[in-house]
Parts: sequence; C-alpha cells; structure tokens
Amino acid sequence: MNRAVIGVGSNIEPERNVPEARRHIAQRHRVVAASPFVQTRPVGYADQPDFTNGALLVETAVDRERLRADLKAIETMLGRQPGENRYGPRAIDLDIVVWNGRIVDLDFYTREFLREAVMAVLPDLEP
Repeated sequence: MNRAVIGVGSNIEPERNVPEARRHIAQRHRVVAASPFVQTRPVGYADQPDFTNGALLVETAVDRERLRADLKAIETMLGRQPGENRYGPRAIDLDIVVWNGRIVDLDFYTREFLREAVMAVLPDLEP
C-alpha cells in the first residue's frame, strides 16, 4: 500500500469544489487524514480571490503515475482547463506533495501553508 499527501487548493467556489474533490478522491483511494483548510493569499498573480488550501493523507494501491492521472481527471471533472495560468484562479488544484515519505513537490519548501498542511497530516515527516 502506498501513502501520499495531496495538496488541495481552490479559489473558484472552494466551498463546493474542495469537498467535491475530497469526495472523488475518497471514492478511489482511502483518505486517512485531512489537515485544517485555511485561507491564503494568491501566489504569483495577486489580482484574484484568496485560496482555500489544505492537504489529504491517502493510502492507495495504485502507483504514483496512476494517482497523478486520477487527480488530473478529478481536476478536469471539476472544471479545471488544461494550460491554465499556473498562478491564476482555479476551481481545484490537486498535487502529490509527499509520496511514501519522500517530498516530491518542491513547493513544500517555499509555501508555508503547504508545509503546515502536510505536517498536520504527517507529523513525523523529515523535511
């Protein structure tokens, strides 16, 4: 069984999109824990609404590439368009941050809100 921490963010209808993303993830993988979700200022492009961000710890039988594909499919289902501005508004953003105890998303080191969310669900992680 693989364990992953998924970063979850939204600034377009987050009150609908964050729970909907979690529901779809839980249909495919076992959600073990969820961090608190917090409001954050946008990164990179300031002229947009604040984001709701947090993290989910999941256990899954699939490999990392399959999990990534599942997350992209959920993003598309919830209205994210391919090629959107990396720093622009989005209905949902789902990223694998930690895979089997190894940090795989470098944003962990530069975004305090992401680091805090990950550590909330995986407190024994060695950064």
